[in-house]
Amino acid sequence: MINITHKNTSLRKAIAQAVLTVSRQETITAVSERKVPKGDVLEFSRAAGLLAIKKTSDVIPDCHPLPVEYAGIQHEIDGLNIIINVEVHTIYRTGVEVEAMHGAAITALTMYDMLKPIDKNVTIGQIKLVDKKGGKSNFREQQEDLQCAVIVCSDSVSAGKKHDLAGKAIVQVLEQHGLQAAAYDIIPDDIMQVQEKAKFLQAAGFKLALFCGGTGLSPRDTTPEAIAPLLDRTVPGIMEAARTYGQERTPYAMLSRGIAGFMGDMLVITLPGSTKGAEESMHALFPHVLHIFKVARGAQHYIES
Repeated sequence: MINITHKNTSLRKAIAQAVLTVSRQETITAVSERKVPKGDVLEFSRAAGLLAIKKTSDVIPDCHPLPVEYAGIQHEIDGLNIIINVEVHTIYRTGVEVEAMHGAAITALTMYDMLKPIDKNVTIGQIKLVDKKGGKSNFREQQEDLQCAVIVCSDSVSAGKKHDLAGKAIVQVLEQHGLQAAAYDIIPDDIMQVQEKAKFLQAAGFKLALFCGGTGLSPRDTTPEAIAPLLDRTVPGIMEAARTYGQERTPYAMLSRGIAGFMGDMLVITLPGSTKGAEESMHALFPHVLHIFKVARGAQHYIES
């Protein structure tokens, strides 16, 4: 199965449809009036479809077992067609498209099995995905013009004793979301240098500054202390989200002291200095955090008007 451990949990929905066609009106009448010898076709097939939704991962090898939070199956009669609509919801890391389509398919097959004694020409038509929502695609924000900077705060890396991996991991995640690091620099763990770099980036018109390193508990981890006095507005939820994401993967995430907020119109986010911590924090925040620029622009427009 595909690795989904890096994904965020979110509400995901899918609607699938299948069409079953009978050959004569008498079959439709028998279905509508609950007179099919094998039983109530609509209710039996609905029950079978619900079971199929929940058992999808048992029969489709690459499907992940997931919690089904809601499943609904509706039948609609249109001439000689019975249209089956299946809707599935989950709060999880992957979507429920296959679950909805599997439910539609089994609902239709159950109807076929129950109707074949009275109608030898029943057919199952197109089984298709009608709609899906949730996941990164629904939270993606277009920010092609966003000027980004990645600043690595590390005594050992700036002294050439170690190679930077965390900063490059951050740059790579930015690129995955269509963003480029217009500035990439390495500086020591020094309050004055961190503050000077932040002020320089703000004056140069950068809108997103990602400081990597110095958020832990060693004596030289002072990035939060450097950035905090410069922030006009803090956004605590950003790092709460990153720590929550990290806590699901390692108990040590609670030790991160990262902060986030605005210096004027530049968003500053302080990330862990470890490669894994930086990468996981980026996965936790992007692309969802980019919505903040849309909200901030709207607020500024309201103030000016």
